[in-house]
Amino acid sequence: MESESERKASSNSRSPNNSKDANNNPKLSIISNKSKREPGGWKSMPYILGNETFERLAAMGLLANFMVYLKKMYHMDQVSATSLMGLWTGVTSFLPLLGAFLSDAYIGRYWTIAIASIFSFLGMASMTLTAWLPQLHPPGCGGSVKCLTPTASQLGFLIMSLCLVSIGSGGIRPCSIPFGVDQFDPTTEKGRKGIASFYNWYYATFMVVLVITLTIVVYIQDSVSWVLGYGIPTVLMFCSIILFFMGTHVYVFIKPEGSIFTGLAQVAVAAYKKRHLKLPDDRKGFYDPPLDPASVVLSKLPLTNQFSFLNKAAIKTENDINPDGRRVNKWNLSSIQQVEELKCLFRVFPIWVTGILSLTPIIQQSTFSISQALKMNRHMGSNFQIPPASIIVISFLTITFFIPFYDQFLVPTLRKFTGHPNGITELQRMAIGIVFAVLSMVVAGLIEMQRRNQANNNGSIMSVFWLTPQFFLMGLCEAFNIIGQIEFFNKEFPEHMRTMGNAFSSCSIALSSYINTAMVLIVHRTTGRGGAHGKPDWLIDDLNKGRLDYFYYVVAATAFFNFFFFLYCAKNYRYKGHVSDDEQDLKLVISSDKVLDV
Repeated sequence: MESESERKASSNSRSPNNSKDANNNPKLSIISNKSKREPGGWKSMPYILGNETFERLAAMGLLANFMVYLKKMYHMDQVSATSLMGLWTGVTSFLPLLGAFLSDAYIGRYWTIAIASIFSFLGMASMTLTAWLPQLHPPGCGGSVKCLTPTASQLGFLIMSLCLVSIGSGGIRPCSIPFGVDQFDPTTEKGRKGIASFYNWYYATFMVVLVITLTIVVYIQDSVSWVLGYGIPTVLMFCSIILFFMGTHVYVFIKPEGSIFTGLAQVAVAAYKKRHLKLPDDRKGFYDPPLDPASVVLSKLPLTNQFSFLNKAAIKTENDINPDGRRVNKWNLSSIQQVEELKCLFRVFPIWVTGILSLTPIIQQSTFSISQALKMNRHMGSNFQIPPASIIVISFLTITFFIPFYDQFLVPTLRKFTGHPNGITELQRMAIGIVFAVLSMVVAGLIEMQRRNQANNNGSIMSVFWLTPQFFLMGLCEAFNIIGQIEFFNKEFPEHMRTMGNAFSSCSIALSSYINTAMVLIVHRTTGRGGAHGKPDWLIDDLNKGRLDYFYYVVAATAFFNFFFFLYCAKNYRYKGHVSDDEQDLKLVISSDKVLDV
């Protein structure tokens, strides 16, 4: 049985105008996205951005100072706290993949955000209880020599709270940007400008949240009360749920189209069944119906020669087409659009893999850099002491001030030399970010070596502001690499999989957290064997006895070698919708493909 959308498409294919467009124009064509309601536009933005802002404030209010919370309230050692934090960060960043799938395939972005917001609120409320109720955390150390560690039930309640927060983030984060884009009509100039402005506002509000979290919220947690420090984000999360539902009357809803993986699997199966067939010399030998105007898919992709073995899935044979032009069996014949969408994922995958290791240095900001700050002089004047987690704000202030400079000055200047509308490509932007990540880790190692030597030789304590260079470089890394990744995945994924593209960015962070945790455990166990001289391991709780600087150099070396792997993958990457000269001439013969450089 054919779907309703395919019946519309097949009837459209019998129209002379549509047939001409489908068969004779291999270049990208834009199909209008019909909607029963007018796009909500900026009227819906306060509700969407408000929900996203409060959710980020809640999640970041938990993450920013969580290392300190585990050490002070749960009496965990440095390695245990880092491992738990890494695992939780990984789960939180990986779950958006599941949230994106459920959203695109079944329940839609609106209900995904709504349900996830409730889970996030329950998680934050539970975290507040861990700080409020004495039964849910170990007793204070007092005058005892050894602090008590958390019981199994206390640790279980903590992990349950973290899981609820992760589920909430897993639903909100992949859907917030696509749901905001849904509110604008991309077929009009006003709508396209609105989408571009929405991205700017999204990044701006995110940076404001980070600055507030790392200053006001962290100060309350560190110097006033953990209960109040977690309670304020919890109340704000509750307000975000009310705000989100208040905007229901102005939202535009895009219906889910079913499992996105089914269509991809159909291409793989059809290509395997027809693997012995020879590729036709004429485009008419392929199944290429026009897109359904009611579909969320906006761009018709041209047939390319890259991964040409998949093209066999679209070869029409005698028994594949009914007299009315519809497919007999979707598992035997795929459209060119389906084939090219699967190729998009094939092309993106190597870039995504290299992006995982490139983010590993960023993870250090919220773990060992906080431990460094705890060992340094954090006083500003005689009465005020900077919370250790607040030092990360240097990185986000760098991003906040650099992005306008980049957009207003660097992009126009670079555009004159490269001719690219964005000044540089997304891949070039990501490559520059990796370079800054390596430099940040090298500088962090040098500063830690100097701090340790001063503390051990003469007992002097360096100012915490000596960490500024490494956070400044890390801010530049994020401005180039992470934002570049988000733009890259949003552009290169098929339109109806953009939520999944957002989730892929989060998955990169998730796997980076797991790799960082694995590196920590390996270094801890390998260097902790004592050796001939009985030296402590590099990551011992007392940083003055350990060699954290060596660990930073290991992270820098890993990112450095990954940089060359990234260059190789980027050099051979072909952007979505780009066709080579032979493909434009409809000569479907594999020759020297024209590939976009980094």
